[in-house]
Amino acid sequence: MNGPARSPLAYVPRKGPLQSAGPLAASAYLGGFLLAGLFAPEPLIALAAAAGAAIAGIGAGVGRAVRFSLGLGFGIAVVLTLVNAVASDRGATVLARLGEWPGLGQVQVTAEAVAAGAMTGLRAVAVMVVAGVWSAAVDPDRILARMHRVAGRSALTATLVSRFLPLAAADRVRLKDAAGLRGPAASPVTRAAMARRLLEGSLDRSVEVAATLELRGYSLEAGPSEPLRTPSRYDRRFTVLGLVLLGAVLVALLFGDGSLVAYPRVDWEVGPPTLAAAIALLVAGFATWPGGRRARARVR
Repeated sequence: MNGPARSPLAYVPRKGPLQSAGPLAASAYLGGFLLAGLFAPEPLIALAAAAGAAIAGIGAGVGRAVRFSLGLGFGIAVVLTLVNAVASDRGATVLARLGEWPGLGQVQVTAEAVAAGAMTGLRAVAVMVVAGVWSAAVDPDRILARMHRVAGRSALTATLVSRFLPLAAADRVRLKDAAGLRGPAASPVTRAAMARRLLEGSLDRSVEVAATLELRGYSLEAGPSEPLRTPSRYDRRFTVLGLVLLGAVLVALLFGDGSLVAYPRVDWEVGPPTLAAAIALLVAGFATWPGGRRARARVR
């Protein structure tokens, strides 16, 4: 029997520029897309941030994470748009009057409320794509190694959490399969019983791990840290790109005239700074693509 499928967001070592770069450089690069998505003043930059991060993820060979994050992000975007359309009655362009709703009163859907909700949803899509690519393409062990030099106990806690969550997910799959093999006459396994069994298993595993750590001397004072890995030749590329993306987004925020104004009427114009920032986000996504025919075939 095959084991449980690996999560699309799980890190898998691969050969590529993004995976070869240091964790700080890779995080600075992806952080440019993240900040652009979070503080996008209008839809074009939010779409460019999501598209650029998706291009970077595909070039890094984590297409499954990109597809999963896009699906999750679009689902959140739809929910945010619908909720804002129903909950907010601001705006001059009425699209539909839905009558009296309990607790909400007279409900009407306006184009301005839909636009504002959709803008928030686009930001959520960009953030989810960046988070998915970061989770699947940046080695968590190297990040925790950096953290260990600053806060050793916090790094150990984060390491244990990052290892226990996949184990808990695998335990749930095994318990669910075992419950299905008991036959139709057996009583159904409730969610409370499943949660209780998972909690008991996690506590047992925690006690065993604590005893192992105690035997290995983790309660003693830490010795000198091991030297970090030699800097990668890709570190400068991704660090500079992260700073460039940050600067482009700041220029669009400070000097651009393309911000979306939802109320009282939808007003949106795209100016040169906004267009330049969007192009920079799209072009920067190709920095993770390895050169050469053989490398492109490996990405596919």
